[in-house]
Amino acid sequence: MSSEILSQILWTEKYRPRSLKEVVNQREIIARLMKFVEEKNMPHLLFAGPPGVGKTTVALALARDLYGDNYTRYVLETNASDERGIDVIRTKIKEFSRTAVPPGVPFKIVILDEADNMTADAQQALRRLMEMYVETTRFILLANFPSKIIEPIQSRCAVFRFMPLSKEDVVERLRYIADKENVEYDEEALEVIYEISEGDMRKAINILQASAALGKVDVETVYKVVGLAHPKEIREMIQLAFSGKFVEARNKLRKLMIEYGLSGLDVVKQMHREIFSSDLSIPEDIKVTIADYIGEINFRLAEGADEEIQLNALLAKLVLLGNKIGGVSSRKH
Repeated sequence: MSSEILSQILWTEKYRPRSLKEVVNQREIIARLMKFVEEKNMPHLLFAGPPGVGKTTVALALARDLYGDNYTRYVLETNASDERGIDVIRTKIKEFSRTAVPPGVPFKIVILDEADNMTADAQQALRRLMEMYVETTRFILLANFPSKIIEPIQSRCAVFRFMPLSKEDVVERLRYIADKENVEYDEEALEVIYEISEGDMRKAINILQASAALGKVDVETVYKVVGLAHPKEIREMIQLAFSGKFVEARNKLRKLMIEYGLSGLDVVKQMHREIFSSDLSIPEDIKVTIADYIGEINFRLAEGADEEIQLNALLAKLVLLGNKIGGVSSRKH
């Protein structure tokens, strides 16, 4: 599939920043990298941070700013999730490191995505390559879990720690893309997309595109696309349980799981989010007890326990706690 067709399908690719100046958020990191571009020199780099915060985008934008539009001739991009063994280090990367350097910039770049998935032997071999070819090749390692990168490699790199994107930056970018694609949307829906994506821009853009395929992007459409129940319905189920209406709460639970196709873990996570939101007036000591019990239920479900039995037990616990405090009310009406 050509890049033109791909860009029409995937908004994450179509609206990927092409230069460091276009990157939103991560302003301190961008400022430091711009210095490297100006000086035409840089050390080995380690980009660490959660998924979808711009690590790969920034690495490619840095390469484009250094080499221009023909940057792919001087950049080797490989994903360590697929090619994580020692053979790849000894052959593909080693051969690239040996080739001639480009004019104007005294080094080439190797981008190792998902570097934290590399085997220990591959990392040891990589450490040696980073020493041998430092004059002609610079490495940019991207990792979600930098602690999995061995210390000798970390000490050879300048570490850049990426943070989840802010609400303002994510919503602004979603608004920009929606306007460019002539998509109708509600502002509240864009905020909901941010809350679901938790600062992951890639996930946020994918949710926006999937929602736009159904028509106007509103809150109901967003929750439908991501396969989550509307928070209002989760709150209603929790309030029924706290009011002592166990059978009604259980019926609500079954309805949610059938209509939205939720798994037990999905329900537990949404209940956890709602109980600790500001929309339910629950005493702090009761929240502590619920957090402890939700953690236990989550563990049981992850270990393969029966979903209906465990969720019914969780609702029963809420009923018992509700008897102590006389139920809870919602601040949203």
